[in-house]
Formats: sequence, structure tokens, C-alpha cells
Amino acid sequence: MMVSALIERELAESLPIRNGVFVAVVGPSGAGKDTVIGYAKARFAGETRLEFVRRVITRASDAASEDHDTLADAAFAEAEADGAFSLCWDAHGLRYGLPADVDWAVANGHVAVANVSRAVIPALRERYANMAVVEITAAPEILAERLAARGRESRGEVLARLARSTSVKLTGPDVTSIDNSGDKETAGERFAEVLRKAMACSDLSDMI
Repeated sequence: MMVSALIERELAESLPIRNGVFVAVVGPSGAGKDTVIGYAKARFAGETRLEFVRRVITRASDAASEDHDTLADAAFAEAEADGAFSLCWDAHGLRYGLPADVDWAVANGHVAVANVSRAVIPALRERYANMAVVEITAAPEILAERLAARGRESRGEVLARLARSTSVKLTGPDVTSIDNSGDKETAGERFAEVLRKAMACSDLSDMI
């Protein structure tokens, strides 16, 4: 359920939002971000402190992509103007948004987990006092193989995505890099450990 635009504006006036933790999952296309997130979602089924964010994208859902909500371009722009999103960005010719109730979740001590663009990390660090950035990576040949298997892009588009994957470097004590070139259990358990630490941090924040 989305919070109202009024509540969203009230939260925006008291940035950065505290109490909980925002976990930003980033990485190049083909690295397996959705796979790792899905593993953690199953691993922590029933854990009420974790909120796995369902993104809104101006792209129709299909079996080969993440499970997300879809809006047409005009409807997305209208929703953005109405304060329906905590954060929006453009990438690959599409628009992406995180629902405004992410702010409510973090403000109430929850851990919100979302797949986001690396380009919005500075904005997220300004918005949320407690951040964890998880960069999912994979060997270049693995990335190329996975992108080709999706069949959604030409060879030139695949090469362009791979080139972009090395254009943004993330640094900082809140960044954890996880190699997902192998089995999903290995990467998934490393990600699960990050989420356990985020939940512990949230518990401590509630005590302050």
C-alpha cells in the first residue's frame, strides 16, 4: 500500500530518514541481482523486518525479467507528480521508481531491499541515514553469456551494456562486493549475511 503524497512530503522534510536501513543492490545487467534477491527472499520468508521492494517500471512484465509493477510513460509521470515514488531514475530507455512507502518502512525501523541503478547511490545516501550497498558482479564472459541468453538485445546492445558496467565505480565503507559467477547459493548466503547485519543495525537504531 502506497503512503499518501502528504506523508511522503513530510518525510522528505526530515531527511535523512533514520531508524531502519536501505539496502541498495546494484551491478551490471546479467550479474544475477534478481536471482540473489530471490534467494534471500526465500531464505528469510516470514521475516517481518525485511521489505523486498517491488519496483515500478515502464516495461511490461515477462517471464525473463523481474516481477515488477508496470506503468505506461504518461501514467508514470502522473504518479511521480503525485508523490507516489520515493526515488525515480531513467535507464536503458525506461523509467524506474521505488514506491513512496519505502520511506515509511525505513522510518519505522525496517530493512528495505531494492535493485537500483548505481547512478542513484549518491541520492540514496542523502535520503537514508543507514545504507548498505551490495554490488553483485560476475566475470565478463558470464555476463555476456547471460545477456545473450535473454534474447532481448542485439549483440551491439549487449556490448554497450557491458561497457557501461565498468563506467561507474563504487567506493565507501558501506559497499560490499559479491561475485555471482558461480552457484547462487554461495552468492546468496553472502547476501544473507549483509541482510542480517542490516537487521542488527536496525535493532540498534530502534534503541537510540
